[in-house]
Amino acid sequence: MPELVLELNGRTWSLDPSRSYTIGRDPQGDVVVDDARVSWRHATISWDGRSWAIQDHGSTNGTYAQGRRIHQMEVGPGSAVHLGNANDGPRLNLSGAANGDRGARGAVAQQPQQSQYAARQAAGQAPAQPQWQQAPQATPQQHWQREQSPQQAQVPHQQSPQTPYQQGAASYGQQSADQAPPVYGDRSPTTFHQFSLGHVMRIGRALENELVVSDLQVSRHHAEFHATPDGRYEIRDLGSHNGTYVNGQPLAKSGSALIGPNDIVGIGHSAFRLVGDRLEEFVDTGEVSFSARHLTVTVDGGKQILKDVSFGVPEKSLIAVIGPSGSGKSTLLKALTGYRPADQGDVLYDNRNLYKQFAELRQRIGLVPQDDILHKELTVRSALKYAAKLRFPADTSAAEREARIDEVLRELKLDIHKGKKVTSLSGGQRKRVSVALELLTKPSLIFLDEPTSGLDPGMDRDVMQLLRGLADDGRTVLVVTHSVAELALCDKLLVMAPGGSVAYFGPPEEALNFFGYDTWADVFSAFENYRDYDWAGRWKGSQHYQMYAADIDAVAPQSVSMPPAQAIRPPKPQSWFSQLGTLIRRYVSVIASDRGFLALMVALPAVLGAVSLLIDADKGLLPNGANAQGRIVPNGTATTVLLILAVGACFAGAANSVRELIKERVIYERERATGLSRSAYLMSKVIVLGMITVFQGALVGVIGFSSRDIPDEGLVLGYTLLELSLPIMALGFTSMMFGLIISALVKTAEKTMPLLVMFAIVQVVFTGCLFILNGTVGVNEFSYLMPSRWAVAAAGATLDFNRISPNQDDPGNTDPLWDHEVGAWVMDMAALLALGALCGFLVARFLRRHEPEVMRK
Repeated sequence: MPELVLELNGRTWSLDPSRSYTIGRDPQGDVVVDDARVSWRHATISWDGRSWAIQDHGSTNGTYAQGRRIHQMEVGPGSAVHLGNANDGPRLNLSGAANGDRGARGAVAQQPQQSQYAARQAAGQAPAQPQWQQAPQATPQQHWQREQSPQQAQVPHQQSPQTPYQQGAASYGQQSADQAPPVYGDRSPTTFHQFSLGHVMRIGRALENELVVSDLQVSRHHAEFHATPDGRYEIRDLGSHNGTYVNGQPLAKSGSALIGPNDIVGIGHSAFRLVGDRLEEFVDTGEVSFSARHLTVTVDGGKQILKDVSFGVPEKSLIAVIGPSGSGKSTLLKALTGYRPADQGDVLYDNRNLYKQFAELRQRIGLVPQDDILHKELTVRSALKYAAKLRFPADTSAAEREARIDEVLRELKLDIHKGKKVTSLSGGQRKRVSVALELLTKPSLIFLDEPTSGLDPGMDRDVMQLLRGLADDGRTVLVVTHSVAELALCDKLLVMAPGGSVAYFGPPEEALNFFGYDTWADVFSAFENYRDYDWAGRWKGSQHYQMYAADIDAVAPQSVSMPPAQAIRPPKPQSWFSQLGTLIRRYVSVIASDRGFLALMVALPAVLGAVSLLIDADKGLLPNGANAQGRIVPNGTATTVLLILAVGACFAGAANSVRELIKERVIYERERATGLSRSAYLMSKVIVLGMITVFQGALVGVIGFSSRDIPDEGLVLGYTLLELSLPIMALGFTSMMFGLIISALVKTAEKTMPLLVMFAIVQVVFTGCLFILNGTVGVNEFSYLMPSRWAVAAAGATLDFNRISPNQDDPGNTDPLWDHEVGAWVMDMAALLALGALCGFLVARFLRRHEPEVMRK
């Protein structure tokens, strides 16, 4: 069993065949690789009884030998393996061990879990106190973020060693670290790229680019850097889908900007910065810190519902937020995600201001609301497929999207459920699917709002263990919850007091002792019984505050020169027409999977049309003759039939749409934050529901008119049945648009049905069939806002209603909307369609209320 020597970045390990060695970014691993492209637990190398072998553990960026990705391969002296990238990823060189080398080289392998710390201590760089061995590169900003026991926290903070970036910044690019502040806290750049004058460096997913970025958020040909002859540098967007950002602000599509040493260029999950004649690349792989500083939210009347909330969390941590009703948990979540920015204070994403750079950073934040953010009628795989289609760039191939979906399904153990409808899954499994949807774009920071609400204790544990795993895999997870059963799984606990202030922040195991109670029920009772007590003051005056939160302002946020606000909309991952096509296909799939709705869609208009046949079935819709006194005899059948058909079309059209927006409100809010076009979303509803409603109107019209005597020749189109059916079809469409207004305005789906009934009754009154509207001051003018008024008038113009139903009290008072003239029919139809267009405009405005407030600004 020969020993094997592994060499990486100038360091060597002598591997013992009697055990296996883990390779990755995990500080607890045997071979720690500080490179963003390497997974947390990337691979294992071990002796299998016959030979040495390296096995990849499903790493994100892969393990490569001779340019080919491998999963398991025999290795030996002379072998070389790349981690994370086939060309420039960290290189593992393997060789045989010389007898004289075994003692010295084996020193590192004998204490594998302290390898990183031991190496730094040997070099004279380690802090004096051993409690920091888990984070040898921590700065003072990160000391308070690390999970500590109270005894450790009392040790005075040590001056942390310089990071590799800070030690060698001058050699990297003739510029000191204080002139070019690190992009991500104190992290070293992932890669360096050399510039030369006149050179163009193109960036994108395609392999032919000079700088290949393996990120599905990046377009195939995304942007390019130019080194101009006069020594300046320029970034130029190449029409990318998710946009190119300079200091968090989007460039215009195909636009360009000059950049300097303090400018940060964001492309997908990567950030770039010029240092001298080199381009530094920082890849955001999920290990980000997060902090809130003095967040305060004030509502109308000056009432503060969030008061000076400050806390900070380190990377790869799970934070729970608990508190009684009225403590501001939902408000805090909206402030932290940018949905409703705080009136005062800042939210820092790895030292970058989220509010000021929301357009770029929104792609790196996942949010799982309390309600499911997917269509329950679809299968798990279909729901993820449509989400991937909307969120990834338009030039992403179907194979790339499918591969990412399969990867997420395997990670969350949902691959066995991928063919099931979401509605058939258990509550915990549905929550996993919601999380899977957010993980598609590899967010670094994930927020969850009450993910265990309504779940039994077993599922509660499963969901919390899932979140623990997400944090362990290199993400920062914050969960708002009312469940206290599994708080021990969290790294930190934030307790909110009534009124929106912080009552505690620190390790969950110390919280009950801090409050002086045995159970959380007692703590919450104390909150309720002593609502006027200064919980925030007690917290800030405590030793726990000094240990876990006092130095929240110790390090200033990253300072970059922010350009003035530009009138540039954040880019969208898909073009408008591409989004529209995807939304239409998804909506059709949702409707097609609902057999009950399909049956009702045909049955409802058929029944409404058939009801009209019960009204004097042997009577036609033609004008009657005069009586003995020479006065026209009204044809009451015609007005009654038209009234029934009009009311049926109104009810069917509005019923189709009255719930559609409210039931998808949570889905719309989340997708809008990720780049969904409001107009494309609304147009998809209008097109699909419009086609259904027009079909229903045609069915109502054909059934109601075809069996009766009607004029032989139409007024405008010549074909009378079509001319009478068109107003009914248009009425159904416009009523459907009114239904969308109701759906956009209400706060709960239960309120839609009373409003639907009220809408139908109002349409009955203002058809003009029950009483004379023309000449009634005020009422007649108000009736112009009713679609039924114009639809009945158009059909009445064809049938000559001024003769069929004259004003018996004042024969000379005829309704101009009923005139048997082409102009009257055209005007009636135009007004009906104009009402529908007006409704569409209003719906679009109302939808703005359900978007992240920072986007509206």
